Amino acid sequence: MSTKKDKFTSKDRSFMQIAINLAVNRSGYTGSNPSVGCVVVKNNDVVSFGSTNINGRPHAETIALNNNKKSNKGATVYVTLEPCSHYGKTPPCTKALIKSKVKKVIYSVEDSDSRSFKKSKKILTLNKITTKSGLLKNKVNKIYKKYNFTKKNNFPYITGKLASSYNLLIEKGNKYITNQYSRMVSHQLRSKNQGLLTSFITVNTDNPKLNCRINGLEKFSPTIIVIDRDLQIKLNSLIFNKMNKKKIIIFHKSKNLSKIKKLKTKGITLINFKTEKDNYFDLKKIFQKIYKLGINSVLVECGSNITRKMLLKNLFNEFYFFRSNKMLNKRQKINVLDIKSKLDKKFKNKNFVNTYLDKDKLMHYY
Repeated sequence: MSTKKDKFTSKDRSFMQIAINLAVNRSGYTGSNPSVGCVVVKNNDVVSFGSTNINGRPHAETIALNNNKKSNKGATVYVTLEPCSHYGKTPPCTKALIKSKVKKVIYSVEDSDSRSFKKSKKILTLNKITTKSGLLKNKVNKIYKKYNFTKKNNFPYITGKLASSYNLLIEKGNKYITNQYSRMVSHQLRSKNQGLLTSFITVNTDNPKLNCRINGLEKFSPTIIVIDRDLQIKLNSLIFNKMNKKKIIIFHKSKNLSKIKKLKTKGITLINFKTEKDNYFDLKKIFQKIYKLGINSVLVECGSNITRKMLLKNLFNEFYFFRSNKMLNKRQKINVLDIKSKLDKKFKNKNFVNTYLDKDKLMHYY
């Protein structure tokens, strides 16, 4: 049933909800492309569905249309995002829809990519395909928060992460202040971001692997990005382990030719980057370069110093603050009370993450 205000029926909403579920399930695993859900309906029955493939291709519409082994002629297609109308690494989805002779396309929100933004409806309508938009758009806009931010700003979406003791202290060299459940959430965060930024100090002190170690998600480990102006990183660090097949990028300003050669031998990408007047890197410029490298989402796992600098420059889009139930003594520890206070002030929204962490707590700022 629909009203004058609502141009969609309850069945429309049900079919779009299926498409939303498909998009959510694949969210974070489609590279720089958005995760899209698509459902093909004929005679009020779902005949096919699809979601954007791992790493972004093929697109959801192409998969859904191809999954239907019978004719798509006369079908209604529900899709979470405006179908692309441009030629990229794959032909436009509008072409596939037209070729399939579908009768109607209902999509939720416009694609913020300027190559397709508000263009698909005109193309489909000219080809006698009824096209509507706006169905469950409030739900769907939440899915594309990261994607829309990067397209609008030409800048990666940045998520921060920090873990402390109950009394807000951190200890260098102590990898596991939080428990195994918190660490599992950390690994999931890694899997959903294309890049992970850290510092040589974190690598040298904690010697972390910085990959995702959840069964089935290992291949989604992020590209590791290290800030190391003078190339002080240890060559026997675990991130250089041959089992870690993810790409590693180091931003530096070193003339140590011997160290440069050894790192290049390990297959490391070295970027000689300009420092500012204070002889430090401008972190905003670092992230601009990261975006140009095709990395649209970055998880920051580093020490308190870089975290403070990024908070000062308002570079975080969201932040996860893990708090263990353990107490540490104050001797030779780093107090992060100021970081938590800044997070409380800078972010409008915060909530405790509703997942099982035993005695640990996790605050999400956004």
